[in-house]
Amino acid sequence: MTKPELSYQQDRVAAAQGEFIRRVYNWMGLGLATTALIALYTASNPTLLGYIFGNSLLFFGLIIAQLGLVIALSAAIHRLQASTATLLFFLYSALTGLTLSVIFLAYTRASIASTFFVTAGTFGVMSFYGYTTQRDLTSWGSFLFMGLIGIILASVVNIFLHNETIYWVVTYAGILIFVGLTAYDTQTLKQMAVRGFADEDMERKSAVMGALRLYLDFINLFLMLLRVMGNRR
Repeated sequence: MTKPELSYQQDRVAAAQGEFIRRVYNWMGLGLATTALIALYTASNPTLLGYIFGNSLLFFGLIIAQLGLVIALSAAIHRLQASTATLLFFLYSALTGLTLSVIFLAYTRASIASTFFVTAGTFGVMSFYGYTTQRDLTSWGSFLFMGLIGIILASVVNIFLHNETIYWVVTYAGILIFVGLTAYDTQTLKQMAVRGFADEDMERKSAVMGALRLYLDFINLFLMLLRVMGNRR
C-alpha cells in the first residue's frame, strides 16, 4: 500500500471513529437530558413525589424495572430492532429520572448543580483520555469489574449494617472505579468503531448500547460525588 493510500485509509478510519463516538455522545446527552427533565418535574410535583416515595412497593418496582431494562438491552441487543433499543434506552432514562428525583429532597439544588458540573468536567477529561491515549486499557477491565462487584456487594451489606466507614469506603472507591470505567469504556467504543459494523442498523444499536454504558458511568459518578460534595437539607 502506497503512502497516499495508507493516509487515505487512516483518514477513513479516523472519520468512522469520530462519527460513531459523536452518535454515542448524542444519545447519551439526550438520555441525560431526559433524566434531568423527569427528575426536575417530579421534584417540583409534591403529589407525584409523595406517590412514588410514599409507596415502597412502587419505588422498588421502579428500581426492579430499571435493572430489568438494562439486562434486557444487554442480553437481547442483537435481536432487537434499533428503534426498539432506542426506545428502551429512553424508557430507562425516564425511570431513572423518577427515582433520581429523591436527591432534591436530600440535597440543596445549588450543591446538586455544582456537583453536576464537576462530574461533567471529570467525565469529559477521562473520556478524552480514553479516546486519545495510546496506552491499552484492556487490563483495566477485569480490575474495574471486580471493584464494581465489590462496591455493589458492600452497599447491599451496608443496608443492614448502617456502618459509616463502609459507606465512605464504598463512596471513594466508587468514584475511582467510575472514573476508570469512563476512560475504559470510551477506548472500548473507539476500538469497536475500528472493527466496523455489519450494517447501519447494527451501528445504531451499538451506539445506543455505548451511550447506555457511558450514561451509567456518568450517573453513578455523579451520585458518588454528590455524597462527598452535596450539602444536605
